[in-house]
Amino acid sequence: MAQITLKGNPVNTVGDLPKIGEQLQDFTLTTDKLIRVHLSDYKNTRLVMNIFPSLDTPTCAMSVRQFNKLASEMKNTKVLCISRDLPFAQARFCGAEGLTNVITLSDFETGEFGYDYGVEIIDGPLKGLHSRAVIVADETGKVIYNEQVADIASEPDYDAALEALK
Repeated sequence: MAQITLKGNPVNTVGDLPKIGEQLQDFTLTTDKLIRVHLSDYKNTRLVMNIFPSLDTPTCAMSVRQFNKLASEMKNTKVLCISRDLPFAQARFCGAEGLTNVITLSDFETGEFGYDYGVEIIDGPLKGLHSRAVIVADETGKVIYNEQVADIASEPDYDAALEALK
């Protein structure tokens, strides 16, 4: 369990992020076109997993915009923006913002991703949503960077995530 904060107030997650050197766990998430995808759909591709509570908050929206901008510069890399938002909301947000370099994925159906990856918030006002975290994996699915953002209202360390890909 990780203890983080929401604007300074303590909240907890169900577990810890995958450790550096570990293999990513398989997942089933839903695209904004209502297609179920799995980790194996991104085989031989580097992944930046931008995980957050909801696109309907300023910090989450900013992280998606920033990773969209940075993703266009990364070779053989996919940025997966993962939340419990409905796929329709994810499609609406990216369409309205003109974001085409990131892939939005929803954990709305079962919440298993949040549990398996240790990011499900288990108490406080955002209980049931995902914490803000970034996980970067190489082409083999091995974790090469992780960040559990200490306060949900703060942005992740974009530079450190990208540095892991160099």
